[in-house]
Order: sequence, then structure tokens, then C-alpha cells
Amino acid sequence: MKQTSPSAHRSLRVAVVTETYPPEIGGAAMCVRRFVEALVARGHLVEVIRPRQSARDRPGADDDMPALLTRPLAIGLHPGLQLGRPEGRRLLARWRAERPDVVHVATEGPLGLSALRAARRLGLPLSSSFHTNFHSFSRYYGLGALQALGMAYMRWFHNRAACTMVPTAQTRDVLHSAGFRGLAVVPRGVDTVLFTPARRSEELRRAWGAGPGDPVALHVGRLAPEKNVPLAIEAFRALQREAPRARMVLVGEGPERGRLERANPDLVFAGMRRGEDLASHYASGDLFLFPSLSETFGNVTLEAMASGLAVVAYDDAAAHEHIRPFETGLLAPPGRADLFLAAAADLVRDPQLMRRLRQGAVKAAAEIGWDAVGRAFEGLVCRIAAGGGLETAGRPSPMGAAAGARA
Repeated sequence: MKQTSPSAHRSLRVAVVTETYPPEIGGAAMCVRRFVEALVARGHLVEVIRPRQSARDRPGADDDMPALLTRPLAIGLHPGLQLGRPEGRRLLARWRAERPDVVHVATEGPLGLSALRAARRLGLPLSSSFHTNFHSFSRYYGLGALQALGMAYMRWFHNRAACTMVPTAQTRDVLHSAGFRGLAVVPRGVDTVLFTPARRSEELRRAWGAGPGDPVALHVGRLAPEKNVPLAIEAFRALQREAPRARMVLVGEGPERGRLERANPDLVFAGMRRGEDLASHYASGDLFLFPSLSETFGNVTLEAMASGLAVVAYDDAAAHEHIRPFETGLLAPPGRADLFLAAAADLVRDPQLMRRLRQGAVKAAAEIGWDAVGRAFEGLVCRIAAGGGLETAGRPSPMGAAAGARA
């Protein structure tokens, strides 16, 4: 990866520690990669420390980014996903030999924890980011009793860093009320070159059984309990009663796929999609049904908006931040399944409303670029490296609020 456009700050040596990174699929993996690219593009030297994802995974296989690959650790609750094993001794030796100016820990698993402890032991400036509500997932897997313990661990973990970056003001406020300190909002962006209505494919729609005027509902995400996919399917059934020729396409894999597919043989289960293929799937739909309440952000919401879909979502996470009701999408109060179902049905009853929302979504997404997000991230990393703090008397700092301004 070429290093261009040097930052106004001095060039830093940054260690980014993460247990999720492309080619792994997911919003957190993509976001960490974008943050790394932002630092490199501004002239900083970045080393990514992450688990090896396959036997053929080598540093430089995906790009020329320096990387330290560690041993993977499978996650029982999430088959196919993995954490990194602790590497405290290895990181201590590495960072003693060549001290980074700042360590950014993006995940809270065993690898992230060992990196946090090594950085603190060596007195290295340390930042973190909050990408995934792991503590809230427990209730979807019959482990609700561990939810409070999970939150306590996350609070302890992130309060060891000088700054914890969060994607929305909503997340900042929730975490602040739970005792998290040093919170700064760094929003998420969307790639409007990749995700665009121009990738709409009539051939793909025909393969789904959809005619030119037939509405296609889309859901993109992991087919797992925390994503609330059955409600998305129920919403499709509600709109299907208004438009019998409507089709639904689910993009993604997960433990619930087999059960959902057996119960809904008329739906299209497209599996995992990437890159331009994924973008074409988005753009070939008409509306996006996303009833998840477990998101820290939910990048798929922005991707759907940029692709020209009318979004129906709960008023939470990215939808709360970026959807203006009846202008760029429709929102239901969190947990109100009845209103979520009604919103989906309303869209097919009112084609003009759907058309207006789709056009408004594209215009709104055009304002949410990754470049400004990268600048906000780099600014915070440089401030932490210089010994700056973000916390005064336990309150989120003005810089944290400023970093959250819309790109």
C-alpha cells in the first residue's frame, strides 16, 4: 500500500491490534481496514497485528501492509469467526526492540487484552475502539446472566486506554452512562463508488424471479439470532400481502440459515457476497429490511442507502444517526415489531413514497465519505501519541463531539 498525502503531523509508528480484518466479512473488519488505510495514506508507518485467517494467509497477501500474524482461536458461539490467542510476551519483546509511538487496540478478545497489558507495561500511548456489542449478544445465546459481567469487562478494558473511539453519539452516551471514560465519536463512512444504484442488474433480478415492476426486499447480514432475521421475514410477508409478486433476498451466512431456508423455501438465500457482486445485490433490490437491535453501528444501513434502497429499520445505531423519517427511510421505535411491520407494508402501498425515499437515501449517503472519517481518526491517534487526554471530570470531551460531526 503506497503511502501518500503526508499528514500535517509528524509521521508516527502505529501498531494496530485487531482480531477482525479483511478478508473476514463484517462491519468491524471493514472499519479497521479503513482506519489503517487512513493512517497509511497520511504518511504513517502502520503494523497490523491480527490472527492468521487461513493456512495460506501471509503478510502482504492482500496488500503490502506490514503485519504480525498470530495464532487463531475459534469462537464457539460464532462458527467461522475467530479471535486471536494472547501474545503478551511476543508483543513485549517486539515493542521493546522497536517502540511504536502509539498502540491502537480495536478488539477486546484475548489478543487485544494481551496487547493492552503489554502497551501499559511499556508505558506506550494507547487508544481503543468500540466496534461490537459483544456484551449484548449474550441474551441471544441463552447467556443473559453474563450480560452484566460482559459490560463490566468492556468498561474495565476500555478505561485502560486514553481514548475509546465509538461510532455514534448514541453509543457514546450509553457507554458514558455505564461508566466508560475518554469517549470520542469517530463516525463511519460508506464507499459510494462501490455502492451505487448504477450497479442495478435486471439479469440478477430475473434470476430472483422478479419482474421489472416487482418489489424486491433485501436483508444483508449474518443469519444469526442477534440480527432478528425472523422479523425481517415477517415484514416481507406483510408487504407480500399487499404485493403478491414481491420477492425477498437474504445475503449472508450464519447458524440460522438452514432453519430459515427450510421454513421459507420461496425466499432467495444468496449466501456470502463480496465486492462488486455484493454491491450489485444491494442495487438490484428496492427496499431494505433491517430490524437488528444488536448493532454498534450497522454499516449495511449506509451501504443500502448508497445503493438506492428504501430502508426500514429500528431507530437505533446507524439508522438513528443517518435516516430522516419519510425523507431517507422509515424508522420504528426500538422493539415495536408492529410498527416495523406496518412501515414495510406502507412502502409497497405507496410507490411514490418508496421512490422518494430511495432518491433521498442516495443523496444523504453521498455526504458520508470515508475521507473525513479517516482525518478524524488520524487526529485522535496523533493526539494520543502526543500525550493528549480526552477526559475531564468524567465527561466526554468537546473533541469527542467534534470528531462526530457528519462527514
